[in-house]
Amino acid sequence: MTRVDFYILGGAGAELRERFACRLAEKAYGNGYTVLLLAEEAEQAERLDGLLWTFRQGSFVPHARLEQREGEPVAVATDEHGGDDAVLLNLTDRHPATWQARSRVAEIIDQREAVLSASRQRYRAYRAAGSEPHTHRIDEGRR
Repeated sequence: MTRVDFYILGGAGAELRERFACRLAEKAYGNGYTVLLLAEEAEQAERLDGLLWTFRQGSFVPHARLEQREGEPVAVATDEHGGDDAVLLNLTDRHPATWQARSRVAEIIDQREAVLSASRQRYRAYRAAGSEPHTHRIDEGRR
């Protein structure tokens, strides 16, 4: 069964959510996993692509856009299909169709009401499918 983790950030904002996603991608890559960062739209995918180079001093996360990938362990995409990655980091407000094909799914949630509302629906969908999601409250980023 796929492990599903909800990371509930203490603050609000797309940048906070994206930076946390980069940290998770770095950790998963460091643990030997392949990763797909699923972005809501092309603009967010572009931000993530750049942020993976700059989110932390000294970080190195080899990555590429999914459509340009040539063996990099981390991919950024707006479409989850086409990647067979072990870990899916979901930055969208939709329930990933391919979630059960992954070892792990990480839902990254900030305190914006629209994000919280959509995450509640996904939580219920995971439970209805037989998964028991794990919730982690992350205090950094409180504003």
